[in-house]
Amino acid sequence: MTQKTPTLYLVRHGETDYNAQNRLQGRRDIPLNATGRRQAAESGLCLHTFLARPDSLDFIASPLGRACETMEIIRIRLGLAAADYRTDQRLMEIAFGEWEGMTWDDIAQAQPTRYEARATDPVHFIPTGGENYPMVFERLGALLSSLECDTLLVAHAGILRSALALLAGVEREWVPLIEIPQDQVLVLRDGGFTWLRASSALDGRGVDWG
Repeated sequence: MTQKTPTLYLVRHGETDYNAQNRLQGRRDIPLNATGRRQAAESGLCLHTFLARPDSLDFIASPLGRACETMEIIRIRLGLAAADYRTDQRLMEIAFGEWEGMTWDDIAQAQPTRYEARATDPVHFIPTGGENYPMVFERLGALLSSLECDTLLVAHAGILRSALALLAGVEREWVPLIEIPQDQVLVLRDGGFTWLRASSALDGRGVDWG
C-alpha cells in the first residue's frame, strides 16, 4: 500500500515592528505587534473554516517568540488549548548574522561590496555569522521528511520559501525573491500548493492547486 503523503499547512508569523520597518530579523526574538496578532487571528479563522478536524493535526512552531505567539493565537481560534504544541529548532528563520537589525539600505551603505555579492547570488551567499539557503534546505528537509501526519507549521518567510522549493518544485534560484504574506496559509499537498486566506475560506470558493 502506498503511504499517504501528509498535507502541510504553513503559516508565517504575524507582523512585528521589524517587519514594519523592513529590518532583517533572523534569530532576533522580536515580538508580534498589534497588526501581527490580528493577522494570526485571521489565519486561525481561515483554518477553522477550512479544517474539519483540526485536532487531528500535529502542531509545530519555530521556538522564536513571534512564531509561538502566532501558533497560540491560531490554536485558540481553532478551539484548542493554546500551549498544546511542540517547537523545533529546524523551523527557525534563516540567520542573517551581523546584518540582523539592519535594513537592506543600511547594508548597501555600510557594506556595498558584500551587498552586491549577496544580490548577485542570494541563494548561496552567507552573511558573516549567518546562513545561506542550502543550509536551511538541509535542516528543514530533515524535519519535513520525518512528518507522518497532516501538520500545521508556524515559522518564518525563509522557511516557507524553502518548503516551496523542497516540496512544490519551485526553482531554488527564485526562492529568495518569493513574497510570503503574513495573513494567509500556505497549503502543500502531493507536490502542489495553494494559498488560503480568511475571505476565500468564508465565501466557499474552491481551492486551486498550483
